[in-house]
Amino acid sequence: MSGHSQFNLLTQRRFLPYFIVQALGAFNDNVYRQAIIGLLAFMAVGSKEMGLYANLAPAIFILPFFLFSASAGQIAERLEKQKLIVITTAMEIAIMSLAAVGFLLQNMVVLLVALFCTGMQSTLFGPVKYSILPSVLKPEELTGGNGLVEMGTSLSILIGMIFGGLIFQLAGSHGPQVAAVSVIAMAIAGNTVARRIPKVDAGNPELKVDWNPLRVSWQIWQLTRQRLAVRNAVLGVSWFWFVGTFLTAQLPVYAQDNLGGTQNLYIFALALFSIGAGIGSMSCEKLSGRTVEIGLVPLGAFGISAFLLDLYFARPGQALAQGMTVAQFAQAPGSWWIILDLIGVGLFTGFFVVPLFALIQSRTPKSELARVIAGMNIQNAMFIVLAALLGIFVQRVLGWTIPQLFLALAIANTLVALWIFTLVPEFLMRFLSWLLVRTLYRLKLHGIEDNVPDEGAALLVCNHVSYMDALVLSACIPRPARFVMYYKIFNIPVLRWIFKTAKTIPIAGSREDPEVMARAFDAVDAALAEGELVCIFPEGGLTRDGGIAPFRPGMEKILERAAARGQNVPVVPLALQNMWGSMWSNHDSRLHRARLPRRLRARIEVLAGAPVPGGEASAARMETQVRALRGDQA
Repeated sequence: MSGHSQFNLLTQRRFLPYFIVQALGAFNDNVYRQAIIGLLAFMAVGSKEMGLYANLAPAIFILPFFLFSASAGQIAERLEKQKLIVITTAMEIAIMSLAAVGFLLQNMVVLLVALFCTGMQSTLFGPVKYSILPSVLKPEELTGGNGLVEMGTSLSILIGMIFGGLIFQLAGSHGPQVAAVSVIAMAIAGNTVARRIPKVDAGNPELKVDWNPLRVSWQIWQLTRQRLAVRNAVLGVSWFWFVGTFLTAQLPVYAQDNLGGTQNLYIFALALFSIGAGIGSMSCEKLSGRTVEIGLVPLGAFGISAFLLDLYFARPGQALAQGMTVAQFAQAPGSWWIILDLIGVGLFTGFFVVPLFALIQSRTPKSELARVIAGMNIQNAMFIVLAALLGIFVQRVLGWTIPQLFLALAIANTLVALWIFTLVPEFLMRFLSWLLVRTLYRLKLHGIEDNVPDEGAALLVCNHVSYMDALVLSACIPRPARFVMYYKIFNIPVLRWIFKTAKTIPIAGSREDPEVMARAFDAVDAALAEGELVCIFPEGGLTRDGGIAPFRPGMEKILERAAARGQNVPVVPLALQNMWGSMWSNHDSRLHRARLPRRLRARIEVLAGAPVPGGEASAARMETQVRALRGDQA
């Protein structure tokens, strides 16, 4: 597993053409919008007209998300996805041809009409942009794939803004012609590459499209709320757009008033934020171990708040000088503090948003995913508008400075994050378990991706070495798994909250508590019937000598109950290596286990063997397979 890299996806046809298309789309949108600003300067319009465009253009672009997202989600669900991407990129060619006419005629009405159409095209592309990923990527690739998409989007927006802003500066009197050719050329390139995307089946080809925007918008928004974790992940993504919009909207004034720079310093500040976001997005796969690790979300949320708070203290007042270039700013006292803060905010936004996208994609049925993304886009648009209006209000009415806005945003972000994590303790639980496992161990995995099924029910059986086994396995398995755990381990303080939030199933021996045992078998059977993963430790307790005790027949009872319902549940053997000897095992006495770990950051390995059909799996056979997997590495 260590040999895998998300960058391998950029060499594969199932991902690369799609990645290029979405990056070109983000690049061209921002080239176009910045070129309009350049045209206004080229036409020497007054500041009043320039201000009118600055306020009107974002509203024109965002309006289609309210009007057409519901229809776009249904269309994206009903059509084959590659075909829809080709259609949307062909629309982009037509729209940019209209925009080219606007540039050549220097006609703002035509350009604004084209801008509205660009928003409409983005609205149609949005649901397919994210709903296609679970169809072309494996579950363990979702985090890395989303990280690449977010990185590509961030950098494409930044480079597009720079390129669009330079067109009229470098081309001079030929600026309108260069702008016209550029936007058409990028649209044609996107459509050409889109034809290389492999065909991807429609999520729900039988869906009937309802063209009533109000009714369907409400229905689709309700669809995002059916599953608690998905609902709050959607809320988290919308909050990310609120924070991003609020923050980036203040950067032009912040660069001028508080950093003492020119337009170039604004672009520099935006570049720092974008580069940080790109690095954070790409780091998620490494930090998560190729699982959908929502434990990174609290880390990202609190990191954003910490760096925004630090940004306030870095420069709470006016700039020390005015008219500075980027080089002069970098040499000024305290500037590196600000630079690191801007990168840090971007870095932790990547940690925050990438796992949320991966969670939405992994826990939403493919037949509903495009509509859920469309519902999320409606909510995102609402949060973007709210951020813009709130930013204007607190500056114009309350008279807050930009650093004060950063301080308020840091506080608000912390409160919203705590609220979300209170509603869905799984986020915080995963963070604590991720922190514990990644602090104490270095994991090396073998066969997990190949042998743990991507979907459907399966029973995982593993040797039991330490109190940390369930947390270690949950950090390795790409899908959420229900663990069956001895009730005394389940009741360990602190860990109990983590286990309970993860829906762990406590079990007792038949002589200890027959009622707890019966409830455990019922819960396991219900989980398998729902198509979930269930992991058991068939030895019935922790090893006392480092060896593997005989597997008890409870596993066979689970399979018999499933078979009686007509369900043949595959059994996947797992083995833990090198856990024996840790403070969490029975290697030492209880007194010795109370000390600090002797092997901090110990290297441990988790191995998975080929699934065995439920009808062929016995306790003796699975014990033999787990013994073979573990070998002599206790």
